[in-house]
Amino acid sequence: MHKLFVVMGKSASGKDTVFKEITHSSELSLKTIVGYTTRPIRDGEKDGEEYFFVSKERLSDYQRADKVIEHRAYDTMHGVWDYFTVDDGQVDLEKGSSIMIGTLESYRQIRKYFGEDRVYPVYLEVEDGLRLERALLREKTQKMPKYAELCRRFLADEEDFKEQYLKELGVGKRYRNEDSKSCLEEIIRDIRANMEN
Repeated sequence: MHKLFVVMGKSASGKDTVFKEITHSSELSLKTIVGYTTRPIRDGEKDGEEYFFVSKERLSDYQRADKVIEHRAYDTMHGVWDYFTVDDGQVDLEKGSSIMIGTLESYRQIRKYFGEDRVYPVYLEVEDGLRLERALLREKTQKMPKYAELCRRFLADEEDFKEQYLKELGVGKRYRNEDSKSCLEEIIRDIRANMEN
């Protein structure tokens, strides 16, 4: 049975890096799903790679056409930023397995849309101090660092990824992402096993 694997975790837990490494794994051949956002593009990002960067009007168009699989809106220090997944043909579980980056809330909505047995969580964990160091280092590389937003996201993660919510959604398996090589090997092994079942 083909599945949709959702890579998630708190900010600066290494989701982008893990996602890129998994998508380059020739043994898995997973189709990548690119999400959409109304937030501004960051330095070094490319439209259509990390996200499709779109306007609020475009989001409204997708909503009117009933094409939005899941949607989240965050009231940031710089206004409301939307993140969402569109039923635009990227996900076709009849033809093959796919992988995407999400949050616990997007995972909840995606499971409802595709069915619990078709969606598998890849939940990354990193010690909070190390996550904060990574986030700060990443933000320092931006032309206009947004430190207040970094702090808001870090604190919001405590609410968004409560243990209670993880348990409610059946996210039992945790991938400790302090040693990226061994973490990645474990994830690939588990994805392969789930694709074979």
